[in-house]
Formats: sequence, C-alpha cells, structure tokens
Amino acid sequence: MTDQPTSPAGDHPQSAPTRRSLRHTAPLPHAGILPPPPRRRTTAGKPARHRSNALRPMRSLAVLTMVSGLVATVALPAYAAWQPADAEISTLQQIASDDAQSLVVASDSAAGQLSRESYAATTQAEIDQKKAAEAAAARARELARVASVPFDYNLVPPGSGTVRWPVGGPFTVTDRFGDRGGAHMGTDMVAAGGTPVYASVDGVVRISQDSYNAYGVTVVLESVLNGQQISTVYPHMQTGSRQVAVGETVTAGQLVGLVGSTGRSTANHLHFEVYLDGIAVDSLTWLEANAG
Repeated sequence: MTDQPTSPAGDHPQSAPTRRSLRHTAPLPHAGILPPPPRRRTTAGKPARHRSNALRPMRSLAVLTMVSGLVATVALPAYAAWQPADAEISTLQQIASDDAQSLVVASDSAAGQLSRESYAATTQAEIDQKKAAEAAAARARELARVASVPFDYNLVPPGSGTVRWPVGGPFTVTDRFGDRGGAHMGTDMVAAGGTPVYASVDGVVRISQDSYNAYGVTVVLESVLNGQQISTVYPHMQTGSRQVAVGETVTAGQLVGLVGSTGRSTANHLHFEVYLDGIAVDSLTWLEANAG
C-alpha cells in the first residue's frame, strides 16, 4: 500500500489543502509561499476602494469644468449678438444720450412745406435771371435818381468836333436808354455789318477785348471833358475788327472797330453807352447836345 502522509499531531491521514484552507492557515516557513496580504476594511466594515477609483470623480469633474468653459466661450458671444427680430432697435438719440454733448439728427427736424422763397436759385438759367433782375432794379433806381436831378448834357459847343457820332454811316435807333424796364443802359444804333465805329471823344483805351461778357467784342474809352470823367462804351463789334489796344491814346473820330453782332446780340448794331462821373446817362441825348 502507498503510505499516507500523517499530520504532526497524530497519525490521522491529511487531505489535500484547498485555497480556503491556505488562506486561513499560515504556511510553514520552509514552504517558501508568502500569505496574501489581508484585505483592509474601513471603519464601516467595507473594503476601501483603490486609489485610482478615488481619483476618477475628480478627473470627471475637471473634464466637465473644461467642457463647460468651452461652451460658455463659444455660445455666450453668439447669444449676445443675436437679437429677436421684433426687438426694438435703439436710436441714435438713445445711444448718445448718456455720453454725447449734443446730437441732432434728421428725425428731430420739424416737417414743413418748402416754398419758392425758402431756397436760392441753383441752375445757371435761374442764376442769370436773378442777376438780370437785380441789375435791372439797380439801373431803374439809378435812372430815378438821375431823373430827379437837373442834368446839363451840354459840355462843348455842338459841331465843334470835340464830340462825334460813333457810327460812320446810316443807322437806325431802336432801343433807347432806359428801355426794357430800365435794364437798357445805352442806345442801339442798327447799321450794316462792317460799318466803321469811331471814338466819340479823345481818351485812353481802358478795355479792348474780343469777349467782354455779354458785350462781345468791346472797346471802352476813358476821357476827361470840361472837368468831368467820361466813359464811352462800344460793344458788339465784329470779331477781329478792334483797332486799338489797352493803354493806347485815341482821338475823337479815330477808327476803333466795325459794327457787328457779337456777344448777346441778335442783329448788327452798336450799343453805345456813356457814363458821366460813373453815372449812366442817355447816350443819344448826350450826342445830340454835344455832337450836333
């Protein structure tokens, strides 16, 4: 028979050790097997969790905090920029009412009906019309002032040659001084184109231009006769017909140009003007009194 091992306490046979018996029985020192460490228990009698299990809620909380921060960073600005469609939009007055010193916008201005008198002329035609009306009014006032003062047109003996007729050929007087509501400051002498135009009195050329505003080709002479300053004007002459230059001294009867229709003109004529001491006078009456 095979010998059965006996326990140190007696001769009773010993069965094979089980795991449970090994856990509760300390091995012999010579067996070389260390007993498993005893399981630690908490004060409540339950086993303590592993350290990694204890740190897991902290990691979850940190991750949740980071995710919440990202959501807030992205979502809050977008939400702040969004406004409902029916939200009331702030006006400039409301925005600037706290900080601005003064704010005026179009919505604050009182509505009113515009009238013709409330704005100035803007087109060139309106500007020209307004200027013509103002000039006519000024001339009318000047005429009234001159008419109220007795004026002696006789400066030299008629026919002495000191004063001469400016048109050297047949002519017809049409519009006279003061016509057109006081806007006509000279005498229109209608003559054939190319008829000679002479200086009416000795003088010095102050203006000699091919385009003198509405007068077209024009010569203006400055003279002194019996102590009076006299200006004689010769406009609407033919282009290229001027015979005198600025600063040149001329004598009565000297050729200064030819009758034409330049500037604001509708027919060949000489629009002859005379100014005594800067005041416009009836040029036809002046010629009749001095040229004979």
